[in-house]
Parts: sequence; C-alpha cells; structure tokens
Amino acid sequence: MLIKTKAIVISSLKYQEKSLIVKCFTQSDGLKSYFVPNAFSAKKSNQKIAYFQPLTILEIEANHKNKGTLEHFKEIKLAHNYQSIPFEITKSTIVLFLSEILHYSFKEDGNNETLFIFLETALLWLDNHDDISNFHLILLLELTKFLGFYPQIPKNESNYFEMIEGVFTEYNGVSCLTENETILLKKLMELKLDNSQKLFTVNERQNLLKIIVDYYSIHIENFKKPKSLTVLKDVFA
Repeated sequence: MLIKTKAIVISSLKYQEKSLIVKCFTQSDGLKSYFVPNAFSAKKSNQKIAYFQPLTILEIEANHKNKGTLEHFKEIKLAHNYQSIPFEITKSTIVLFLSEILHYSFKEDGNNETLFIFLETALLWLDNHDDISNFHLILLLELTKFLGFYPQIPKNESNYFEMIEGVFTEYNGVSCLTENETILLKKLMELKLDNSQKLFTVNERQNLLKIIVDYYSIHIENFKKPKSLTVLKDVFA
C-alpha cells in the first residue's frame, strides 16, 4: 500500500557497507522500519543521509506491505528544517538522548496520531526556544501518559513515590523515592514546556534525570539506559 505521511526518525543502523535500516515513528502507521539501499551513494539524492539524523521530521511516501518485514521509501523530504537543533550542542545532545529512549520505549503495535502530534509539537518547541534546561525531563514525564505509566496524581499527605506501582504513598518502602526526591518529582509534574525552565538546580536536575531513567527501566521491558546519558549529564553540569 502506498502511504504518504509525516515520520519522525527514531534510529538508523548501517547495514553492510552502503545501506541503512531506519526506524521511524509515522503519523499514519506508528512505528515502522525501512530498508534504504545504497544510502551512502550520491546517486540517491532523494534519500540523503542527513534525512536520517535522530528525531528529524520527514514527509515520506513509502510502500507499506505490513507483513512484518522492512518497508521501503519511495520519496523523502524534510517536513521541518530545524534551525537550531543540529547546530547547538545542548539541543543536539538532548535529541540524541531522547531518540535512544524512544528506541527502547516504542513498539510496533499500530498508529498513535496523538502521540505523533505531541512529539512533533515538542520538537518544534525545542528548535525555537533557548531556555531548554528542563525540556527533556518534562517531555519524558509527559511521554509516560502515552506509554501507560504516568505517576498517579499525589495527595497532600503522600510523602513518598513508589516506583513500581507508580503511586504516591505516606509509607516509605524499599522501592520508594526519598522525601526530597518525591518533592522534586511533584514539582516536575506541575511543569509544562512554557513554564520557567530555571526551577531546579544542576544537582536537582541530575537527580530527576536518574529518577526518570530508573522509572522507565522498571516499566519498559528490555529497556536499556541510553549511551548518551553520560554526555547529557556533562552538557548540563
């Protein structure tokens, strides 16, 4: 079936010498994997390597056979030409980190147009704003709403967050955050992208990053901590 849709590049893997296997989150069909033969050949002008950088937003025309095999692009072009993400180290590191998280979080189980629009909107916000120190934290927490493990709304007397069940509780257990960590998480839950980005200190932000990655590790099967995590910590140090 010939499909025309927007797609966000999640990952690309070199195959043999000249080809790529590209994983995209499409607006029409959710997560799909594509085979790009001769991707490193200059003759493939409509399938440039630059198109397959992490979280690039594309407009594609592709043949979807939907048989569990690799699909094939027919035409590709940029849906949005990022103005700052490729050129600013902080933003490009955030994007690399998020792409690794999404690689382990998304499954090929049908379309989710609402999730696509959420990601597209967030990425365009990142490209157009400078105060971005909490962007990745807010996005990852909001993303858990779509993945099915957003924390339960806390009650006033709940001083601890229990990581396995994803609930706030007044009792401190072995899988609970400390009181201070729980306070940080509650603050993060109140933030949106347009809120002040200077709410947390560097140490608090690093602590929240660890909490969120651990939370994903608990709730997503076969999740692996991103290789870019260390680089991201250094960028925000």
